[in-house]
Order: sequence, then structure tokens, then C-alpha cells
Amino acid sequence: METNTQLTVAQCWTALREGVVGRVAVLQGQGPDIFPVNYAVDHGTVVFRTGTGTLFTSSDGTFVAFEVDGYDTERGEAWSVVARGFAHEVYELDDALEAMRLPLYPWHDGPKPRIMRIHPDSVTGRRFAVRGGHRTGRPITDVRT
Repeated sequence: METNTQLTVAQCWTALREGVVGRVAVLQGQGPDIFPVNYAVDHGTVVFRTGTGTLFTSSDGTFVAFEVDGYDTERGEAWSVVARGFAHEVYELDDALEAMRLPLYPWHDGPKPRIMRIHPDSVTGRRFAVRGGHRTGRPITDVRT
């Protein structure tokens, strides 16, 4: 495999559907903020829940980047997908009820009454071989001792 392969849009959406936790990046105040979120893909959008009073509160209608990545231990490959678009809070009752049926299981305890939906304008991704064929199953980001 080449060291860096661009994913097709279809491959990007497949990878997004397989993920559980991603990161929302948004420009606020003094600069960019990044929020880890549990998410689900729904009708070509990315949906996640958030609490009231979080830093993400002011981001309704804001252009954001959403990133998810993964690692295939069998193939020794890592991948990353970035979806860019506007994030909107879900207010319509029918849309909210549909979103509540999605498999959104936040890791963080506490109420998450706000439902956010990202409508991507672009979805890009890449896959790359991990140097040295790293196949231990440990996260690549483990602290080295």
C-alpha cells in the first residue's frame, strides 16, 4: 500500500458509520476548541448530543470540522476522516424524535438535552500504513516509557 491513500467519499461515509467517538472543532473566543463527542450518522449528517451550558453552546449555526479516526490492527493501517459543515441544533419535534432513536450513548455522565446535527459540505479522508507495521493492538497514542 502507498504510504498515504485518499479515501473516496463513499469510503469516508463507511468509516464515519463505523465510529463511535469523534471530535468537533470550532472557532470560539480566543481560538479553536475541540470537543470529543459520541455520535451517529443519520441521512448524510453527523448527530451528537451536548449539555446545556457547555462551551459548544454558542456554536449553533457555526461552521465546524468533525474528525474521526481509527486503526486496523490486522492490516497495520490507520485512517482519518474529516467532515466540514454547519452545526445546527435540532428544534423541530419530528427531527428531534427521530434523532433520539439514534444509538447515541455519551460516555460522559450528565444530561445531554441538546441535539446537534452537522450538515457536511465536504467529507475527506485518508488511509496510511503505520510505520513498522505496528500490530500490538495498543493505541498508537500510548505514552512511551
